[in-house]
Amino acid sequence: MFKFISRMLHYLWSFIDGARRVATNLILLAIIVAVIAAIVHPGPTVPKGGAALYVRPAGTLVEQPTFNPSLDFFSSEQQKETVLPDLLEAIRAARDDARIKLLVLETDAIDAGGLAKFGELRAAINDFKTSGKPVLARGERFNQNQYYLASVADEVHLDPDGFVLLQGLARFTTYFRGALDKLGVKVHLFRAGEYKSFGEPFTRSDMSEEDREATRTLLDGLWSRIRDEISTARKLDPTQFDHYVLDYLDKLKTAKGDPAVAAQSAGLIDRFSTRDQWKALIKERLGDESADKDFRHIDADAYLVAVRRANPKNPNQIAVLVAQGAIVDGEQPPGAVGGDSFAQLIREAREDKQVKALVIRIDSPGGSAGASEVIRRELELTRQAGKPVIASMSSLAASGGYWIAAGADEIYAEPATLTGSIGVFGIFPEFSKPLDTLGLSVDGVATAPLAGALDPRRPLDPIVAEALQLGIGHIYQRFLDIVAKARKMEPDAVDKIARGRVWSGQEAVGLGLVDYVGGIDAALAGAASRAKLKSYTVTWPMQTIPPMQLLLKRLFATVGNGSAAPSPASTIVKRLTADFKSLALWNDPHHIYMHCLCEMP
Repeated sequence: MFKFISRMLHYLWSFIDGARRVATNLILLAIIVAVIAAIVHPGPTVPKGGAALYVRPAGTLVEQPTFNPSLDFFSSEQQKETVLPDLLEAIRAARDDARIKLLVLETDAIDAGGLAKFGELRAAINDFKTSGKPVLARGERFNQNQYYLASVADEVHLDPDGFVLLQGLARFTTYFRGALDKLGVKVHLFRAGEYKSFGEPFTRSDMSEEDREATRTLLDGLWSRIRDEISTARKLDPTQFDHYVLDYLDKLKTAKGDPAVAAQSAGLIDRFSTRDQWKALIKERLGDESADKDFRHIDADAYLVAVRRANPKNPNQIAVLVAQGAIVDGEQPPGAVGGDSFAQLIREAREDKQVKALVIRIDSPGGSAGASEVIRRELELTRQAGKPVIASMSSLAASGGYWIAAGADEIYAEPATLTGSIGVFGIFPEFSKPLDTLGLSVDGVATAPLAGALDPRRPLDPIVAEALQLGIGHIYQRFLDIVAKARKMEPDAVDKIARGRVWSGQEAVGLGLVDYVGGIDAALAGAASRAKLKSYTVTWPMQTIPPMQLLLKRLFATVGNGSAAPSPASTIVKRLTADFKSLALWNDPHHIYMHCLCEMP
């Protein structure tokens, strides 16, 4: 029997080892093919006779590709991403390119990314229209984000069997207090700011009145903006839009249960088209009389390669550093903001003589207080060295993300950016009761009152709890002082608009927390103005990634090529997985955090 098991294990290991070798060889072969293709093929070119720029964003809109060190690029669970700055650059170049005759937008594969990112992409497409070139959009179906983006087009098409789902905005949170009570786990929450709600899910069973009030005000403001922008683009009376959203069942009944007809009768859709009709229409608009069933087009990623190859580099550079994800201590790969690794990027940009100005592109809910200060200090040193620093807020630049922004000369934000959340909290879980229930006891000796005081197996000493609250209060006051100095305000004035409250970018401008409404292009223009640059090249420095892993990441990256959207079940699993991964990154040595519970789909 032992020999049989041993033989089976040997065969199993041989199979695993063989599979590993095959996978490695396939990867190596793919790299060789890619290198040869890059040498032999001159690169993508824009079709002659005028072409359509084909924009099909897929997966999640991100500021920078996230990095998966496990090399699990072939997994079906790998989230597809579209890099927003690349897509904006392609659309901006196409606006002034006589070879591009129209823009074709297909939204079915886009999944998420934050309202501000969709707004910035929408604004870029709207700017493209100023060239007089048409924009045509189509969806097999439209969810809210997809339709918000598509509504900017001159003509919006829907599959005859499709729908337009406009639900409004919501934020619902899972509260763990009941479950923790049943388990006997006691969570101690220390915070400064009554609107700082991040720890409430662990200490409450429902939303606090402060959180409810602030969230309602925020969502109402954001939804009002979406409503007005869509109504303006579609030339609708806002009340007509409201009727579709609030009385959808009535609209559906009137349309005899056909959601596509309901959308068209509400003025949200111009025409119905199947896939073949859609392609035929674009060929007609291009004046393409070729026998080829497809139309003259170039995908956004290929077009960007062609544009960059044709444009000479300028020795004057503006470096854009992307702070995307949670802010944590130490070294972190792209997708999280490591205090040490991001500070190193700032130092390298500061010491690079070709870099004349720095733009910090922030898309972060915050995180470690210590890491946030390490980064802010490096930005302050960069300004002292004579290089302008501009903060550009993406979808989210709150709490620790705002602490970083306070290190800049100027702050730009999108109208729908979520920012502020100026507050501090700390959480300490206590497991003494569950251990007691299991018959486990903890005993020992200590040389001082604080020795072993933060052991979660033991009840938290009231003296230690008071000390922790005092420490949280101190960091909060420091936060107020930093913002007050950066924004030229009094600390008391900052406190009135702080206390952990989240504001939209538009509101933040009126409160003095942000200087200007604008996206990355506006921030770059601001940096160039401060650095007195008439021409410049934009660079996007990233942390060093092993070459093979970087190549594989680029092979599977996208600027705007579509693929199927994830299923609802996989979306839920990914969200829960992301939440747990985020918690696992929390490593502030003092357990003090500046994080915003304000992310929305």
